[in-house]
Amino acid sequence: MYQKVIAMKQLLIQKIKHSPTLNTILMVEETIQFADESVVTVVYIKKHLPRQVNHNTLMDILQYLEDSNKIAVSLKGITWIHNKSPKLKKAITEGLEL
Repeated sequence: MYQKVIAMKQLLIQKIKHSPTLNTILMVEETIQFADESVVTVVYIKKHLPRQVNHNTLMDILQYLEDSNKIAVSLKGITWIHNKSPKLKKAITEGLEL
């Protein structure tokens, strides 16, 4: 019985996944957004981050940014596509659909 409890605890510990902090996400966002090049690679991001980030954590952040439509990922690399301009939002909402 006691061994089952230990096995269950170990299984739960393995299932718990590390989540990136908000500061880390913002750091990656800024690195991509203000990059010198329009298309960047994962290696470029890792080299230009102020602090070192675990590869798996970086992949989770990039997946989140892609799911939230802030970046586009292609074969050539990663591009920042999020635009928070109020003029653009107004043009989209009031524009004519062709």
